[in-house]
Order: sequence, then structure tokens, then C-alpha cells
Amino acid sequence: MQQLRIPVEGDTVEGGAIQLITFNSAGFRVPRYDYRPDDGVLVDTQDGVEYTPVEGTFTNAEGQSVNPGWRVPIGFDNYTQLLTSPQIRAPFLRVLLWTISFAVLSVVTTFAVGLLLAMALNKPGLKGLKTYRTLLILPYALPSFLTALIWAGLLNESFGAVNNLLRVAVPWLNDPWMAKVSILLVNLWLGFPYMFIISLGALQSIPSDLLEAARTDGATGLQAFRRVTFPLLFVAVAPLLIASFAFNFNNFNIVFLLTGGGPPIAGAQTPAGHTDILISYTYRLSFEGGRGPEYAFAAAVAVVIFLIVASISAYSFRYTKALEEIN
Repeated sequence: MQQLRIPVEGDTVEGGAIQLITFNSAGFRVPRYDYRPDDGVLVDTQDGVEYTPVEGTFTNAEGQSVNPGWRVPIGFDNYTQLLTSPQIRAPFLRVLLWTISFAVLSVVTTFAVGLLLAMALNKPGLKGLKTYRTLLILPYALPSFLTALIWAGLLNESFGAVNNLLRVAVPWLNDPWMAKVSILLVNLWLGFPYMFIISLGALQSIPSDLLEAARTDGATGLQAFRRVTFPLLFVAVAPLLIASFAFNFNNFNIVFLLTGGGPPIAGAQTPAGHTDILISYTYRLSFEGGRGPEYAFAAAVAVVIFLIVASISAYSFRYTKALEEIN
């Protein structure tokens, strides 16, 4: 029924027709554009402007396009542009380096604090032990997007509670380096309870006979930790550390809600900021580009993210398998 057309002829109308719009209504439609098959040009029937075919769409002399266009095979052009264009490659490499640094530092800091607290509270006879453990788990129980927004307000340079307490105007979210420090600190607040839980469980699974044997052999507390506790603990938590790395590699919430990826990188052709990680960079490419949404280029970056995370995870799991064999 949608294909039903009743041609209308007249002196002022050429090519118009009555066409069904809905099941119970119809309308008079006049072609907006006229296609010239000889030279492939699309002509606007209202003002006579010509549109020539350029990269999957018809474009006029002023750069205005007619949408939608059509598919154009581009092969690996987006990947080539990502690696060869100086205006794109430079900010992309900076974002990639920060993404890896952010993921590694997040895992190291959260694991270190979580393990330290787990060792301190791994004492069954400690008074108030349940209360301490409950309080330490609270940051993990709160939604991360809500916590990130609260910290964004606390770290605000103008009216944030942190600067009011310190009585110093620290640009926590506006300076490139301080913004990175802020993200790491907030992510530490969000991530250490998880590491505390898994470290406490791993510590309690280590047989006490091994530690008693180490003390009998004259090992100090530090030596017993290095030679007995930590190797057994690391074998148990290594897969979870790899999973935590993959999670932080794509930790969109903390970056987008705390700093929005900013402050921006000066001179970047693509929307990239000093605290952007690859996933937030991909989002901004898709929805915040000055030239409009760049879905294809963002998809290429997403494929690169997958390859990086998959490669690092595969290598890390091979390493943890070797640790299990040693164990």
C-alpha cells in the first residue's frame, strides 16, 4: 500500500503525486531533488542548487550534504588515519599511555591498600572486628556513579569541601596532573574494599601450619610474608587482578562523571582530554566531535581497545598458569 502513487499533472507541479502516508490518510508529495543520470548530479528543485556525489553522500559547493547517503567501502582507512595522521595519532597515543598507566596504578594501589587492611584485620580475637570490616566495605556497596558525582562536588576548586578544609585552592579537576591524581585517589576509594575482601579470603585460606613452620625455622615476619604468605596469596588473587585490570581499562564511569575527560588537550583534532581513557575517548568521538558523530572511527578505536585488553589478559593468564605450576 505504501507504494501506491496517484500522479498529478499540472502547469505548476511536475512529478507530484498523491501517496498513502498512514492507513487512513494520504498526502500530496513533490520530489525535492531531481537526479541527472548523465553526470550523476542531484539538483534541488526549489533553488536549483547542485549536489555532487562525494564519499557516500551528495554535497554542494558550500559543504552541505543530503542525508542519508550510501555505503562506501573504506577498508582500513580509519586505522590508517589513527596511526598516520599527526593530529589524531598524538592525542591517541597520549590517551593510550594514560589508559594503561591508569589501569595498572589502579590495580596496584587498590590491591596494596586492600591487602594491608586485610592483614591488619585478619585477627579473629580483635575487638570490634565485624564493625571494622563492615565500615571498610561500605564504599564498595555504594553505586560508583553516585560516589563519583559526590567526589566531583567535594573536589570542586571553587566551593568543594576538600579545598575549604585545606584552605588552599587546589585545582583538583582543572590541572592536567592534579586531575589524574584525583581520578586515581577516587578510584582507590572505590576499589580498595573489593581488594580487601578477596585478600582477606585468600589470607584465611592459607594453612596456618606453613606460617608456624616458617617461624620455627627462624623466619621473621617480613620473611614469612615474602616467602610463604605473598606467593600463596598471589596465586589465588592473580586472576582477579587481571579482571580488575580489564575493568579499569574500560572504567568509563569514574572518568566521565569526575572530570569528563578534561582538561582538553590543546591542538588535538579529535575531542581528547588529559584524563580521557580509551573508552571515554571513543564515546566523545561518537557524540562530541566537532565534525559531527564519527561512529566508524569510534568503532575502529573500540576494536583497538579489544585487541589490547585481549592481548594483555591472554599473556597474564599464561603467567598465572605458570605460577600455579610452581605452586
